[in-house]
Amino acid sequence: MSKKIVIIGGVAGGATAATRLRRLNEEDKIVLFEKGEYISFANCGLPYHVGGVIKERENLLLQTVDGMNQQYGLDVRNFSEVLEINPQSKSVTVLNHQTGERYVESYDQLIISTGAKAIVPPIVGIEEADNVFRLRNIPDMDQIKAYIAENQIATATVVGGGFIGLEMMENLVELGIQVQLIEMAPQVMPTIDIEMAQLIHSQMNIHGVNLILNDGLKEFRQNGRELLLTSGKTLQTDMTILSIGVLPENTLAKVAGLELGYKGGIKVNQQLQTSQPDIYAIGDAIEVIDLVSGQPTHIPLAWPANRQGRLVADIINGSDAGYFGTQGTAVAKVFELTVASTGNSERLLKQAGIEYETIHIHPNSHAGYYPGASPIALKLLFGIDGKILGAQAIGTEGVEKRIDVIATAMRFGARADQLASIELSYAPPYSSAKDPVNMLGYTADNILSGKVATFQWSQVDELISNNAFLLDVREEFELATGTIESSHHIPLNQLRQRLGELPKNQPIYVYCQVGHRGYNAARILSQAGFDVKNLDGGYKTYKTAHYRIKPLDYLSFNQTRHKSEDLKEPSEIIHLDACGLQCPGPILKVKEKIDKMSIGQKMEIEASDFGFGADLAAWCQNTGNTLLSNKIENGKVLATIVKGKSSISESEMKNLPSLGQEGVLKETKDGATMVVFSGDLDKALASMIIASGAAAYGKKVTIFFTFWGLSILKKQKVKKSGLAKLFDIMLPSKANNLPLSQMNMGGMGASMIKYIMKQKNVDSLPDMIEQAHQLGVKFVACTMSMDLMGIEKEELFDFVEYGGVATFIGDSEQANMQLFI
Repeated sequence: MSKKIVIIGGVAGGATAATRLRRLNEEDKIVLFEKGEYISFANCGLPYHVGGVIKERENLLLQTVDGMNQQYGLDVRNFSEVLEINPQSKSVTVLNHQTGERYVESYDQLIISTGAKAIVPPIVGIEEADNVFRLRNIPDMDQIKAYIAENQIATATVVGGGFIGLEMMENLVELGIQVQLIEMAPQVMPTIDIEMAQLIHSQMNIHGVNLILNDGLKEFRQNGRELLLTSGKTLQTDMTILSIGVLPENTLAKVAGLELGYKGGIKVNQQLQTSQPDIYAIGDAIEVIDLVSGQPTHIPLAWPANRQGRLVADIINGSDAGYFGTQGTAVAKVFELTVASTGNSERLLKQAGIEYETIHIHPNSHAGYYPGASPIALKLLFGIDGKILGAQAIGTEGVEKRIDVIATAMRFGARADQLASIELSYAPPYSSAKDPVNMLGYTADNILSGKVATFQWSQVDELISNNAFLLDVREEFELATGTIESSHHIPLNQLRQRLGELPKNQPIYVYCQVGHRGYNAARILSQAGFDVKNLDGGYKTYKTAHYRIKPLDYLSFNQTRHKSEDLKEPSEIIHLDACGLQCPGPILKVKEKIDKMSIGQKMEIEASDFGFGADLAAWCQNTGNTLLSNKIENGKVLATIVKGKSSISESEMKNLPSLGQEGVLKETKDGATMVVFSGDLDKALASMIIASGAAAYGKKVTIFFTFWGLSILKKQKVKKSGLAKLFDIMLPSKANNLPLSQMNMGGMGASMIKYIMKQKNVDSLPDMIEQAHQLGVKFVACTMSMDLMGIEKEELFDFVEYGGVATFIGDSEQANMQLFI
């Protein structure tokens, strides 16, 4: 027996349901109502036609009314708006916008596919603004394109940093329009977490987008040409695109008395039936179940709408299939970056009260030795039972492939450690023998099996404030790209020989650049009896999370001119291909090359690691070299540097966009370092006075005590034997027993100085040392000198730290005052 099935709304859900219904049953009468002209179009492609990427408008039109009617034998009626659903009479009231006719159409089953509607808050002045647009359909797109073509648009503002907002931002930039984006949240792209979103923020700054976060649009002024923000700031704009988000289009369902749920989405069961059994609902109009948390939610994406359109047709034709939840797998292009995610973010997991573990890794998209490899920032979230809860990835190549694999594993209930067992295709141009997905599995297994404990970037600042012991195991040259405050430094290849420098009475928080060497260090230390944790994702994740967004005043990096009169211009330009190298490989190659270059010589660098731009900016800043340009093109970092300093005007310096945490070419060294070689009282006093003064001035002060200077740090004698005992006899027993460098006279001179100091109310040396310590001065004892002179740790003040020349050099890199006493 044939049925009459009425569908309200076309596009993804409705059009899919209509064609599937016909394939399953040739006898049923199928009527599809669409209030607009276009029944099936690629709404995800709309921004790209605005930007000229999709050249032909017709390419967006997937099906026409005549085409669907003829091919599928449907009754498709466009320009026909359903005004009312009448569940009791099983009919709908329809208005034909072309003829003005109103009529009633009956149904046996009804499918609601009304989609979502744009959120348009009641902003003051919006009615008077004639340059404000939204992008939901073909007519909206046509209006935006026409306005840009007919007006001299120099600046545009996008309000909202979701998928559509970011896509519109990029396409407006591609048209040569200067864009500013306003987002009320602390980040764009709410489906990912803040440390991942920072990569997008950095990319936006690089492309000249003025990103304004934690602020909202309060009022339109001057017919939309001026914007007043909630912070009180005002912005000038030639046009505004509102992309604040969407809500389910539920007007018909609400009036018909259908049950509504999360954000007003139409409630449906697993068979997509509403509270009226003969009425079904699909797509962006409905509430769905979050596959991870099991809680009701609203996820307006194309894949669920298409899937539900097919399923509802099957169910109406007797299938026992069901729709069991949405995991929110999505991907977007943001300039050269691909951003993809599946499942829940940390924010959603916290809201749902779900315990979880986190992994960050930074693998290459394919084998590093094959040209064109680029890094992927990959994040995996999984429960304490190993269940995969979500994943996020950002990079320039191979990003969506990895998320799709993880999304598939999630859908079929795989644990995080089981990702290691997925056999994926491999050839050097496409992957590596250990695919990034496999690497996530190996890392998860290490955590779940207890082989390593980790800590997160978000915990670092609290650890610093609590004086935790942070250990940097990177190589010396890497420190120029930045370090975590208060870190101790022992390169990994020296760690086994220097275990004695580490405390066993407190946890050690170890880190490297991306986490791999930190893991190796953690294994060494844990097996040596230390309580150790490894920084997940390494310094790279920590640095990315702390990226500082700065308004750019619409100046691009390439428009900034540099003065280089003081530099020679050698004819030969050095070219460096650092593509495919994993961090710290690119920086190491830069250092190797620049060491062989002449002052003033240029080097052009190409790298596939999109984080290399920030690293290079910091490295140039700390090594006295000049960064002339730093941009991303076709998925690669293209940079030009000059060996030595270039004289850049102060105004030009201010206009340089920041690619790193502290900006480009901005002198930020505020430290002071001292080597104290002497063990004489007068020189020790001078050292403490200078150190305390510098610390009070706000400088970060490190004093490195070596050879005879170690006597200044002594607090007590300890029992010794052999040569150590002989040295002990010859050296002062503690800081208060130091001799004068001149006129010591068997100790009489030192006693006279101490007497005069007391009369003049000058603090004693031990008191000065304690004051310097309280001011934050860092006291480092040279371990090599201690070994040679038989000095034990027990002899020295408790606050003394221990290190070698690398420790001193690392601190010196951040200093603009260095003394040898």
